[in-house]
Amino acid sequence: MNEMNKAEGVLPQFPEPYWRDFIKLPSFSKLNKDINVDVAIVGGGISGITAAYLLAQHGVKVALIEADRILNGTTGHTTAKVTAQHGLIYDEFINHLGEEKAKMYYEAANDALQFIRNTIREHHIECDWMEEDAYVYTNSNPYISKVINEFKAYEKLGINGAFAESISLPIQIKAAVIMKNQAQFHPLKYLTKLVEQMTQKGVEIYEHTTAIDVERGTQPKVVTRDGYKITCENVIACSHFPFYDAGFYFSRMYAERSYIIAVKTEKDYPGGMYISAEDPIRSLRYANVNGEKLVLIAGENHKTGQGVPMMQHYEALQSFGDEVFGIKEIPYRWSTQDFTTLDKVPYIGQMNNGTPNIFVATGYRKWGMTNGTAAALLLTDLVLKKENRYHELYTPSRFYADPSVKKFISMNMDVAKHLIEGKLEFALRKPEDLTNDEGAVVSVNGKRAGAYKDEEGKLHIVDTTCTHMGCELEWNSGDRTWDCPCHGSRFSIDGDVVEGPAQKPLKKVELE
Repeated sequence: MNEMNKAEGVLPQFPEPYWRDFIKLPSFSKLNKDINVDVAIVGGGISGITAAYLLAQHGVKVALIEADRILNGTTGHTTAKVTAQHGLIYDEFINHLGEEKAKMYYEAANDALQFIRNTIREHHIECDWMEEDAYVYTNSNPYISKVINEFKAYEKLGINGAFAESISLPIQIKAAVIMKNQAQFHPLKYLTKLVEQMTQKGVEIYEHTTAIDVERGTQPKVVTRDGYKITCENVIACSHFPFYDAGFYFSRMYAERSYIIAVKTEKDYPGGMYISAEDPIRSLRYANVNGEKLVLIAGENHKTGQGVPMMQHYEALQSFGDEVFGIKEIPYRWSTQDFTTLDKVPYIGQMNNGTPNIFVATGYRKWGMTNGTAAALLLTDLVLKKENRYHELYTPSRFYADPSVKKFISMNMDVAKHLIEGKLEFALRKPEDLTNDEGAVVSVNGKRAGAYKDEEGKLHIVDTTCTHMGCELEWNSGDRTWDCPCHGSRFSIDGDVVEGPAQKPLKKVELE
């Protein structure tokens, strides 16, 4: 745990999510041999673990592999709202996808919420489950009509909701749309119970095991970085960004980062889950810690590798929290990343039409608790060859002309812009100019490089050319990583891959 901050409002020096504190997570060994199973699942977050749990209930032999530790990726860095309210989305879906698909999206998310609720009851899981209403609010005149239209969409779709002109938070608003009977919980307490249940049923879990390829066929083989192979009948890729990209997913999604601070406040938090309709996004919920409310303030969304120095995003959340509640302490800060698809609906299903036994789940748009659970439910049915009414809605091979064409063009123009700008950027600083705990783009032997000087004064220098498609990386001061502005890959100070789509580490640079 980060040392509690005694000084009022001091941000922790290093990012660490609240969820991993006060909880002992199970650990698993690295895969060190070839194995045979029915289903190989890649990715140890909510989708992979829930799918493994479900398949094990049906007697399916499953192996789950994770490149790092399970529950340490996006699932371990969430706000953990369990809700079908995913921002102002339903009016947009009605207009772009039609009322039937908009209703199905809601029902899939609501089914996921009910599944989590029922699973908690079935196994008597102590995971801080709290039923709360969810609010999208605005204080911006242009957004009032959007909030009103969203409430009308709720009425059309039969969603249990309400419209309001005030909320319990000490925030001035002009309109809000409410979705009733949603929930929040502690995701790791919930998922560690599922891990316990599925390992008892024979699921094999391997950590620190990176999948790099799939050998296709009637018996596909997942190939790990160490050269071991998992032979199976079906592969499920739940690795945030698909580790095996047989569908040009990098060109059909964009990565966004967001930031979270967990704070102890002067004013009491009134309950409820909130998110602003307009930018800069402000998202709020609370967690109970030893009888005291810890308020989670999130937001500051931006495309990965783009925008202002990252610590400024934490500072903006800090200023907001202090203004609204008065901050006594900031025990935790962390950030997260997720992908958004062209039409904002996740890609869940066959990776492409030519891979009937390779499945993917990605593009949750930061609503991973319900979208990730919905993915596991759908993928389980696909593997078991059962009918599932949501199959067509989520199929990755879909393409809607509106808004997909415009989004595809704008996304890839943005990639081209950053690719060119990065190549033209000239670094003026030298590695020796850095102070301790500072990173920057520098010039080494006349070439662009990335340098970080750690707290002991040791330099870590890498080539800043992303190993995915050659874009130039930018320094992330908040997390001390090198981030790609084109497709969202992230690397450690020593060049190791933190987030895909990149699979290869950065080259290290030596000073002459």
